[in-house]
Amino acid sequence: MKRFLFLFILIYSIAWEAQSQIPGFFMKEDKRRVILPFYVSNSLIIVPVSINGAYPVNFLIDTGVRSNILFSKDLGDAMGLKYTRRLNLMGADGSEQIMAQVSPVNYLDLGPIEGIAQSLLVLEEDFLELESVVGVPIYGIIGYEFFKFNPVKINYDDERIEFFREGALKWRPPFYTKKELSLQSSKPYINAKVKQRNGEILEAKLLIDTGANHGLLLNQETSEKIKIPELNLETELGQSLGGTLYGNIARVDWVKINHLTQRDVMTSYPEETAFSYIIQESGRLGSLGSEVLGRMRIILDYTRGRAFFKKGDTYYVPYEYDMSGLTVKKVPSDKKRFYIGSVRKGSPAEESGILPFDEVLSINKIPVLIWELSEVVKLLREEEGKVIEFEVRRYFDDTLTKYEDFTYRIELRKQI
Repeated sequence: MKRFLFLFILIYSIAWEAQSQIPGFFMKEDKRRVILPFYVSNSLIIVPVSINGAYPVNFLIDTGVRSNILFSKDLGDAMGLKYTRRLNLMGADGSEQIMAQVSPVNYLDLGPIEGIAQSLLVLEEDFLELESVVGVPIYGIIGYEFFKFNPVKINYDDERIEFFREGALKWRPPFYTKKELSLQSSKPYINAKVKQRNGEILEAKLLIDTGANHGLLLNQETSEKIKIPELNLETELGQSLGGTLYGNIARVDWVKINHLTQRDVMTSYPEETAFSYIIQESGRLGSLGSEVLGRMRIILDYTRGRAFFKKGDTYYVPYEYDMSGLTVKKVPSDKKRFYIGSVRKGSPAEESGILPFDEVLSINKIPVLIWELSEVVKLLREEEGKVIEFEVRRYFDDTLTKYEDFTYRIELRKQI
């Protein structure tokens, strides 16, 4: 009997150890759920993550990627990461080579949640430069692994994630609407309806992408039915692996998830890239980004193939786009330095005379030190007819010793 008991304990211990080393994210304590606070900037979900006991750094929680990514090999080296192979990735334009190292087994600590045996794709150069457009340092992305075993409820209003025990959500929570969720290449998709401006209704398979700060995105190359409205703007749409994405921004009449209808949704139409064939093969027409998702409370339950949606506090806030024509960016690694990334043709900003690469010293006479980049983005969408004053410094050589300061007044004007 003692031998039998000993063997049982030994087998149970081995089984428990094997289970504990299954790659995935798990609660540290045996509870029904735990709360993970997060920080929102430009509608993106940011959490501090400690890798192998190192000092915590900011990561995005991103349903739109399969692999966990660390943006800096220098940081990975400082953390003592071990690498097993080197990969050659392709940039967004199909021409640029991006090198990355694979670090196969790491421990990721998110406070009440731990990532066991997590692989990291470590970029040798940070091509995304998310800090310049988000406004806070971002060192990596956590993708599919975070969602694969546990139902996850994202509450943008209260800036918290509820991470549930596997199988804890057996029924539809009150006041939520349910959608079937499919996984392809470890990415989540739902079907929704999109009414195009002066066009037909699309029955659209859409990627749920918490790591993209657009509203709706439609890929023209996926369907002949997708038409860019006459009223649109050519503009910079954002950053992706290996480069800046360009395309058009316009509106659709509405996006409908069951009975939940979002109206006049700002929609991105990116130019075709070297990755377009992957999008076409997936069968999707586009994606729902955090500008739409952030207006709702959502639950993603990968194991049961379900997603739930409910109106959030900002559900009825109108969609607005930048009314100045400016793209303001943050200088990476500098605590507080902003500059003009681009000036849209025919915009109030171009008419004022402000130029790309002008450094912003103050906005409405308030020093840049006081501003957050997300506050500046919000200000430039705020109110048509409002006048925004920019004090800028224009440099005339690479040494930054020759410069002149200018003041420009930009009257916000809706262009879309």
